[in-house]
Amino acid sequence: MGGEVYQAQILRNFFDTITGTDRNLTRIYMCVVSLAKLRMESPEKMMFLVDQLRKSKQKRELSIDIIDYMCDAARDLELSTVQTAFGVKDLNAVADEFTGISLDSL
Repeated sequence: MGGEVYQAQILRNFFDTITGTDRNLTRIYMCVVSLAKLRMESPEKMMFLVDQLRKSKQKRELSIDIIDYMCDAARDLELSTVQTAFGVKDLNAVADEFTGISLDSL
């Protein structure tokens, strides 16, 4: 599961980068290649991704194939893993915290 959490953190960094103000292509490249290596993609798939990143740099627009790959990787992970990486708390855990509060402590 540790590898999945790391993959989810890379995905979070990727989406933070492409939606933020500093859309650094080097950071995007590192996220895509790191995730592909963690997922043990074939050399052909790695070459395809690197080629799409190179084309993205030339066109100054991120390839839809890169976004599609990252979304597929996110979809393949367990929801709880992705929630952990994105800092989303489990609803049951939050509910337990609220039931443990007494009116006297307020």
